[in-house]
Amino acid sequence: QERMPQTPPLAAMFDSSSYNRNLYQSKEDNCGGLYYHDNNLLSGSLEALIQHLVPSVDYYPDRTYIFTFLLSSRLFMHPYELMAKVCHLCVEQQRLSEPGLDKNQIRKIAPKILQLLTEWTETFPYDFRDERMMRNLKELAQRIAGSDEMYRKNVQQLLQNLIRKLATVSQYEEVLAKINATSTDHLMVLKTKPQSIQRDIITVCSDPYALAQQLTHIELERLNYIGPEEFVQAFVQKDPLDNDKNCYGDRKKTRNLEAYVEWFNRLSYLVATEICMPVKKKHRARVIEYFTDVARECFNIGNFNSLMAIISGMNMSPVSRLKKTWAKVKTAKFDILE
Repeated sequence: QERMPQTPPLAAMFDSSSYNRNLYQSKEDNCGGLYYHDNNLLSGSLEALIQHLVPSVDYYPDRTYIFTFLLSSRLFMHPYELMAKVCHLCVEQQRLSEPGLDKNQIRKIAPKILQLLTEWTETFPYDFRDERMMRNLKELAQRIAGSDEMYRKNVQQLLQNLIRKLATVSQYEEVLAKINATSTDHLMVLKTKPQSIQRDIITVCSDPYALAQQLTHIELERLNYIGPEEFVQAFVQKDPLDNDKNCYGDRKKTRNLEAYVEWFNRLSYLVATEICMPVKKKHRARVIEYFTDVARECFNIGNFNSLMAIISGMNMSPVSRLKKTWAKVKTAKFDILE
């Protein structure tokens, strides 16, 4: 099988001057249903692109293509459908279903198939919350690991890492549910008995740098759980010319991305609430200056999301219209942050 030219490295996509055009050899722009221009893969039929994803003894797709195709293909087909096709092609092309398969043949192809499965499970683990995905994964893994102890251990490690990741996600979702329930309860108490839980933020944490650090821990934890596919799925719209339901109909799962947005809004409202709670103007001015220092520390750390949430809270109308309070604030720092 003739080696196909591959997608260029990521940097080369944005800087044509750094791309060595002689790196990949291709005599034709149209190669097996894939369309190239200057050796860059531009487009192709779905079947040809799936074939381009499947490794062989002397071919392995580059990582840029694997990520891009696994991410974008879900616009056209379910991940479990793609997994089924990939597994079928691997089995058929390498004759993995034949009982008397040569062990040397397996040793040549097994590392590449395992590498593809590893990249898929590590980059898009949420795909495997679908039982059909997990079933196909286990079947293909067992085929290539059945006759070799080394590959059996690798497969076992791959599955353990995936199961551990999915268990961690489930625990995270349970924590989010508890946080939401607790915040609702606290809101009810605040409305009925405001003095009982009314401890201002400066009493809880007087050091702006310490608060900025804690906010950054929260940001990193929540960001860590967002799957790259959620950014694609969040903006999928139903085709107005398509009478059938959206391709995503039953799998537009963006919970972790939505939770990150909810966190931003919650932090903004916390800032506005803390500023508006004190009765005296000088106390409100002190809280504004405190959050300005927190925002500055977030900026220094590189936590721009918390920085923007704090600025957003300070720009909310209940805060921005406190003219007499702002008159007591040293606004130079805030102006620099804005």
